[in-house]
Amino acid sequence: MAGHSKWANIKHRKGRQDARRSKIWSKCSRAIIVAARNGGPDPDANLALRYAIDEAKSENMPKDTIANAIKKGSGNADGENYEAVVYEGYGPNGVAVMLDCLTDNKNRTVPELRKIFEKHGGNLGASGCVAYNFQNKGEIEISSEATSEERLMELALEAGAEDVAEEDGVFRVVTEPSDFIPVRDAIEGAGIAVASAQLSMIPDNTVTCTGRDAEKVLNLVEALEDNDDVQKVYANFDIPEDELASLG
Repeated sequence: MAGHSKWANIKHRKGRQDARRSKIWSKCSRAIIVAARNGGPDPDANLALRYAIDEAKSENMPKDTIANAIKKGSGNADGENYEAVVYEGYGPNGVAVMLDCLTDNKNRTVPELRKIFEKHGGNLGASGCVAYNFQNKGEIEISSEATSEERLMELALEAGAEDVAEEDGVFRVVTEPSDFIPVRDAIEGAGIAVASAQLSMIPDNTVTCTGRDAEKVLNLVEALEDNDDVQKVYANFDIPEDELASLG
């Protein structure tokens, strides 16, 4: 399991998401607005909107807030002309970083991101500088207490999953993006609780970080996540679980 996935789980356990809920919901709303504007308000016919709604629900976003965002997007409200942009760069110790952004002003976003990278020992790179190291996949995580590996593997592979692996008490199911929803629905339909499910950029290779490098990488990731225009941060660092917990 990639280090960033572990980091996300630790943040969840420590309640960091609660303190940042307003910012997270704002980003979820932005994603819903853009998806509804680009593909229409019906999540059954608009896969991007379904993904955005599912993520908002996973963050406990209220139903009426989700509905308002869909209405706002499908109503083509003024002042919400966001553009989807991917930025790439390097963190400390050569860690590769990819950012999914929604911005209404790239002339504001780029200098802000460059400043964050430089402040934390990295640098914003050119388009394509690290993308070759990542693959777009679906990731579904299930506690090992929720089911047996044999049962989960049978369900997931039959529904179209690529791989099922276990590490640190968590089963990780990997799918192609097109198979993500059918696999997730098959697992949940069997009564198995899903801890998290999302489309993600999974690195082909990881960089092990320890000590001061690990701390600097995590500080960079947090600073990028705090930027209003950044929707998702993907990175190929790998930090040992015990060290990550102490830094978290």
